[in-house]
Amino acid sequence: MRNSECDRVVENASRVVVGKRKALELMLAALLSEGHVLLEDVPGLGKTLMAKALARSIGGSFRRIQFTPDLLPADVTGFSIYDRKSGDFVFHPGPVMSHILLADEINRTIPRTQAALLESMGEFQVTVDGETLLLPRPFFVIATQNPIEMDGTFPLPEAQLDRFLMRIDLGYPSREEEVAILSRFQEEDPLEDLQAVVPPERIVELQRERGGLTVSPAVREYIADLAAATRAHPRVRYGVSPRGALGMMRAAQSLALIRGRDYVLPDDIKELAGPVLRHRIILRQDERTRGASAAVVLDEVLAKVAVPGPA
Repeated sequence: MRNSECDRVVENASRVVVGKRKALELMLAALLSEGHVLLEDVPGLGKTLMAKALARSIGGSFRRIQFTPDLLPADVTGFSIYDRKSGDFVFHPGPVMSHILLADEINRTIPRTQAALLESMGEFQVTVDGETLLLPRPFFVIATQNPIEMDGTFPLPEAQLDRFLMRIDLGYPSREEEVAILSRFQEEDPLEDLQAVVPPERIVELQRERGGLTVSPAVREYIADLAAATRAHPRVRYGVSPRGALGMMRAAQSLALIRGRDYVLPDDIKELAGPVLRHRIILRQDERTRGASAAVVLDEVLAKVAVPGPA
């Protein structure tokens, strides 16, 4: 029996986003895991629409930043301005002070501004002029990047890629899905009428419930074995970090919660391996030159590592 509240969120967002239920489920799992998502695909596939639909479904505040080369860290975190009347500096919060932040085309801004998100994503706080401010909860970053235009971009460094719990590729819709999109958006934008089905406070409660789900010793060992196998693979320079293994466990708990279970299955790990682990595998330079891919390496690792049997 699936979790009814989680299903309501996914179903509600699916009223706007056609044919992407799996991606929406993964995004919700990342949110419940207190992680963040990087959406990567060609323009026009609905990345921004998905972020807006999810934000509206949980009734949270939503802000969007269009990342450009001239964007400064203060444009993300906020800044202080001197008020002549009071004689004090007044803090003006940046877009990061929201429940869901869409960092659109994050690879188009300079590394200094990209790094401004690191503290927020990892510690749920910002520090401006020596003062630390807590972010609203839940706090969820959805970043997008376009993989086909590399001129004038600044690729995310591995340390920042590792901050994203999942990297999701959307892919083109099927013919039937594209016809449904044309029909749904023919007269009006269904996003305008989308209402919240779960309040942000309930999402925070679900995040706490997720932490209590059972992860058996065998499943924990399976996660650790997968991480170790990526590090030992001959084509790999850097494998999955301990942060990645911990993120995998939390994401599997969230997926189990969404599907109405109070325990994690090995199949949850296998299903999440691509979105959670693939972007954390850094191949050796000579392997990249020969056209090897992290996806192929991950498939080899999954085939090699023994799956635990029933408890």
